[in-house]
Amino acid sequence: MTKRANYLFAEQKDGLVVLSMTPELQDDVGTVGFVEFTTESELEVDSAIATLEASKTVLEIPSPLVGKVVEVNEAAVKTPKLLNSADANENWLVKLGDVDQAAFDALEEA
Repeated sequence: MTKRANYLFAEQKDGLVVLSMTPELQDDVGTVGFVEFTTESELEVDSAIATLEASKTVLEIPSPLVGKVVEVNEAAVKTPKLLNSADANENWLVKLGDVDQAAFDALEEA
């Protein structure tokens, strides 16, 4: 099941929630040239997942959910343009665990 919030897709996969950029956000920011992910182990709603430097803007991306950061997209640190990819296996930002199901269900349908 995929939801959306804060111009992000939130998809439940294997007990985790994978957050990735929507095509609208990809278009709005332009080509990503640099990404720095949070070093926090837990995210709160609206806390920064990552900071992007792109061709059109510098942007801090807020989390739509509370959760434990299980993994960040390290490949995107080395190759930031992956975040502009249409491939969900490349353009994800973080994977969260311990996400409240009711909070996830309350997000807008994608």
